[in-house]
Parts: sequence; structure tokens; C-alpha cells
Amino acid sequence: MKTSRSEFHAIRGIRHHVRLWGDAGRPRLFLLHGWMDVSASFQFLVDAFKRDWQVIAPDWRGFGLSGWTAEGYWFQDYYADLDALLDIYSPDAPACVVGHSMGGNIACTYSGIRPARVRTLISLEGFGTARSHPDMAPGRYERWLDELRDPPTLRPYASFEAVAERLRKNNPRLTEDKAHFLARHWARQAESGEVVLRFDPRHKIVNPVMSQVDQLIACWKRVTCPVLWVVTNDTDTRGWRKDSPAQLAERKSAFRNFSEALLEDSGHMMHHDQPERLAAMIENFLPRD
Repeated sequence: MKTSRSEFHAIRGIRHHVRLWGDAGRPRLFLLHGWMDVSASFQFLVDAFKRDWQVIAPDWRGFGLSGWTAEGYWFQDYYADLDALLDIYSPDAPACVVGHSMGGNIACTYSGIRPARVRTLISLEGFGTARSHPDMAPGRYERWLDELRDPPTLRPYASFEAVAERLRKNNPRLTEDKAHFLARHWARQAESGEVVLRFDPRHKIVNPVMSQVDQLIACWKRVTCPVLWVVTNDTDTRGWRKDSPAQLAERKSAFRNFSEALLEDSGHMMHHDQPERLAAMIENFLPRD
């Protein structure tokens, strides 16, 4: 395995962990993880890269080794956190950004908010959230209030082996060695001896601010860089998959320089299932200079 190292930065009042592979001075590539994931999850993808990158992969607030916030989690904060991270690691040039799932959603919208900051954008199954309508609001607000009163929790595990077993149950394609590697980064041992996940359970509280796809599309129309969207053929993700063909076409046409690729024989966690083939797709799309 390629060796990574950790750096920590105080960003907007929260300690952020950033995992880096490769030497400074090499072409920089940002990898943004998805919901209930961590930066170390990209290890297999980084190992599969043929080109010599400096890979920069943050843990989003509330995940991995980054700090938690008592105020909850909002997409607007992720945009601001990414903006600050680019100021630290790529202040002098637009960045090449790859985002998986939630990380892809963040990257797509950010690229429209700050089009001059992104040189190339690759979204791995991140293509915006599900459409909402006003009639959903009362129930959403009520559920949010209920969950604030009785917050969700994450169950502990007896061992790291139990975490690895759960990961393999969730993803049958995941090999045993990969599952054990991930378990050590997804979880930690508490003082009680139990093994607990490195995620703030408040991520599971429903967001009272419903996503407005028309607002996302308005941002995407401002994206100027080349965009590659990689999709799999075996996934249970929601969001854009509920769209009609016409609605999905509307999302795609928002980007002025858009390409699409299908990664076969893979589930949603494509960076675990097919890292070699995915690495080739990514590196073939990224600029050579």
C-alpha cells in the first residue's frame, strides 16, 4: 500500500483532518469522500493510480478524524470547508477534484459557485439529491424536531472483526482484507472496550432544509471545467435515480462540458469494488500537464 500521512487544520472553528499521499510538488488531486465514509477509504484507488500524484483527501466535519459540531450538518458548511481547504492546498491554481456520492454532490455545486477554482471535475455517483416538493415540508420539519428531542445513535461493535463483517454484509464484493483495513479507519476502540464508528450520529438527523434541484442546476450551469460523471449498474442509491428520463436529461444538460461513463460490475462503493478500472477512468480524463 502507498503510505499516507495526516495533517490537521483549524477551519471555521473545527479541527479538520486531511490525509495525503505523495510528495508536494507533484500534480495535486483532491478526493472527497461520501456520507458515512472517511478519507482512508480511497486507499485502494490511490494504490491503483499509475501517475505520480499528490493526493489530498479531507475527512468532512463529523467524519473520521475531523471534529464534530453541535449545530448539525449542512451542505453550505461543506462548500465553505472545501473553499478553505483549496485555499490551503491549491491557492495558486484551479484544482482537479474527484468526489464520491455526497462528496460528488458537494464538488458539483461548489464548481458552479467558484468556477475559477476547479480545473477538472469527476463525480462518482454524485449527481444531486432527490427532488422535493412543498407538501413534504410539514412532515420533514416534524421529523426533524422529533429527532432533535430523541437523537439517533450508532450501535457499538464487539470488535473490529465485527465491523469488518458488517462492511462485507453491506457490500458482498468487498474482500476480507479490504474490510479489515477499512474497519480500522471507520472505527475506534472506546474506553469501555467496545468498538465505535468514527461518525457523529447527528449526521443521521433529517435535514429540515429540503434540497431544491432547480437551485443545484442553476449552480451547475455556471461550471466551466470538463465534467465526468461515473455511474455503476448495481447500486441502491436514491437521489437522481428517482428522476424520469426527461428530468435526468435536465441534470446532465446543465453542465456545458459533460461526459458520462459506466463502471460495470460494481456497486455504489466503486472505489472499493473496482479501484483499478476506476483509477484508469479517472486518470484518462484528467489533464496530463
